[in-house]
Amino acid sequence: MTEIVDIFAENNMTLILSLPANDPALARAAIAGGADMVKTHIHLKHQASGTGFGNLEEERQALLSILEAVDVPVGLVIGAAKTADEAEMDEVESMGFAYIDAYAHHLPAWMMARSRLPRMVAVEERYIDLIPQFENLGMDMVEAAVVPHQEYGLPLNLYDLGIYGHICEMTDLPVVVPTQKAIRPDEIAMLADAGISALMIGAIVTGSTSDSIEKVTAEYRQAIDKL
Repeated sequence: MTEIVDIFAENNMTLILSLPANDPALARAAIAGGADMVKTHIHLKHQASGTGFGNLEEERQALLSILEAVDVPVGLVIGAAKTADEAEMDEVESMGFAYIDAYAHHLPAWMMARSRLPRMVAVEERYIDLIPQFENLGMDMVEAAVVPHQEYGLPLNLYDLGIYGHICEMTDLPVVVPTQKAIRPDEIAMLADAGISALMIGAIVTGSTSDSIEKVTAEYRQAIDKL
């Protein structure tokens, strides 16, 4: 996972855009705004955007178009209650994705043993104490997805910062914070002080149009570049 490691190591903070739809126009807008990576999805209903994503066959052409449209690493959420099966993973690994992503309680054990792609593992607050075990089992990046659904879109608070900082103290792996809370660009310095490696912005702060994604991504890019 040299490319991903290099990006996290070289940046004061890495900016990732979680696409609200598998749409190459949205991916291009994210890159125009300054995103370092983008993330795509299959096999799930995205809670923040309300968008549904089909299986690999249904999303294949859109995913290939995104991979062709951008020159930054592209990740793939491989599902939720249902995830990509082994045949789909064989294809995913040949398509050019830079990493896969899923919640720990959705990620099949067999995938940890066989996947050749780096693994970003999302953790909920209820089991953050298991992060060292996940690291031992092959987790490569931590997604600190610790905000309960009923608090999505609320302002960032001190408790959130404390949880993020606690996770960073538990591991030397890159810690990625998604905008489950409505994190503002002027709060990025506090996230950096907490130790996070990357901010993953999504529909809660970016909206779902090309114009809004490019504009908002640029605002976060400017704030990160001031660190």
